[in-house]
Amino acid sequence: MSTHYDWIIIGSGFGGSVSALRLAEKGYSVLVLEKGRRWKKEDFPKTNWDVPRWMWRPQVGLKGIFQMSFFDHVTIMHGVGVGGGSLTYANTLPRPKDDFFENGSWAGLADWKQELTRHYATASTMLGAAPNPSMTRGDRVLKEIAEDMGRAEHFGTTDVAVFFGKPDVEVPDPYFAGQGPARVGCNFCGACMTGCRVGAKNTLDRNYLYLAEKRGVQVRPETEVKAVREQPDGKGYVVETVPSIGRGPKASFTAGQVIFAGGVLGTMPLLLRMREDPKGLPRLSPRTGDMIRTNSEALIGIIVPDATDDFSKGVAITSILHTDEHSHVEPVRYAEGSGFFRLLVLPHAPGDNVFARLGGSVRGFLRQPKAWAKALTVKDFAKQSQVLLYMRTLEGTLSLRLGRSIYTAGTRDLVTKLDPGTPAPSAFIAEATDIANRFASKVGGVAMTLATETIAGTPSTAHILGGACIGKTAEDGVIDTQHRVHGYRGLYVIDGSAMSANPGVNPSLSITALAERAMSFIPIKGQAIQA
Repeated sequence: MSTHYDWIIIGSGFGGSVSALRLAEKGYSVLVLEKGRRWKKEDFPKTNWDVPRWMWRPQVGLKGIFQMSFFDHVTIMHGVGVGGGSLTYANTLPRPKDDFFENGSWAGLADWKQELTRHYATASTMLGAAPNPSMTRGDRVLKEIAEDMGRAEHFGTTDVAVFFGKPDVEVPDPYFAGQGPARVGCNFCGACMTGCRVGAKNTLDRNYLYLAEKRGVQVRPETEVKAVREQPDGKGYVVETVPSIGRGPKASFTAGQVIFAGGVLGTMPLLLRMREDPKGLPRLSPRTGDMIRTNSEALIGIIVPDATDDFSKGVAITSILHTDEHSHVEPVRYAEGSGFFRLLVLPHAPGDNVFARLGGSVRGFLRQPKAWAKALTVKDFAKQSQVLLYMRTLEGTLSLRLGRSIYTAGTRDLVTKLDPGTPAPSAFIAEATDIANRFASKVGGVAMTLATETIAGTPSTAHILGGACIGKTAEDGVIDTQHRVHGYRGLYVIDGSAMSANPGVNPSLSITALAERAMSFIPIKGQAIQA
């Protein structure tokens, strides 16, 4: 493996994989550094009870694709591995509404909707977006709720990154004129988020990254970046790495250009540390770590003790109900046998303080003691539960900084701070609770949320965004409209950190489209980069 490249990309998710392919097509040498492992379909865990192969915490022997990170103001669920969050995300590829293109720090700096239209189309094609063909019990219940709310015309199935051929039948690459890997038809097992063992899920290692490696891109897994520094002559950067799993020698690589694409929880701690380091990147914008957003979401599980239907069957997210112009709800599932979250949930009990929430939990038990006794002892948690994911575009932001909290075990690490003047993310949203109660009533279930929500009032998200947002100057944001870092020639941020407004929907398609747009400004090798 060489030590010098035209471009180094830190992270292999939706931003990094897109960038790798498009740069390779333009003739550049590219190295992708990924802290997670490379996975084959047979390597994924059969259920999320196989914690060592599902969760990522290599310090204690967990080397999977899924990580939970706990902060004072939010619990974040995110992905790790070659292919980034695509390995564990729920496949769904919605486009945001107009509010996304007109708000946030990037507002007015470009005609974002018009410019991104063609890139959304490219992203949808590359990711293999297709309409979900299967209606499940949960979808039918959600459709009933839509009718009850007078919103029947706002209910529909999702577009998802899944190959719907004949179930369990392998065929040659159906997407890239035979240049991609073989695919297997989806069998609707529901295991999208623990890693697709079938071969139907269109993860990034089966499209962008696969094609990039065929064009000479080198991918170095199990490699964590610890520092990015300017070279003494100002012509490029040194990237310093260590093994992410086990012990091994440090390694350094050089490049003329570097892309930060490790997702918010990979990119932000690295940028914040480099800004503090006089030998790092001290000219980074003072807005680094600002304008952190979730999708203002709520995750509520409905446990159905006497279920006769199997709620685990189907792709991870099968339908969507838009409850108004700002909000929507989706049914989510894990596969049969994946009941790990039963260890982490308590009754859904909205309240302004811990006493009100715990009191609500107790009252819930007392109102339905038999239902709760059955719910807590169901044989297969996944088959007898439906998660409802509620999201909205209404804004609320946090900041990420380096500091100490109860979750950093006394060390100085990434912490959240509340942004004055903007609403903090909330664990409890009235409409989400109402829909969950309607769903529970229709199926004879009870509503539960993560214990961190019931006890601490801390919201959960699978979609953490921002921190390196687009701004006209370094006083307004970390990057410009072409994703170039203010103050550093040849540095880019192309991942969820660059999302400069709340899309209000699952963001993977939007991150992909933004990456496609960013790469459209890069010339063929040998031509001058635009000013």
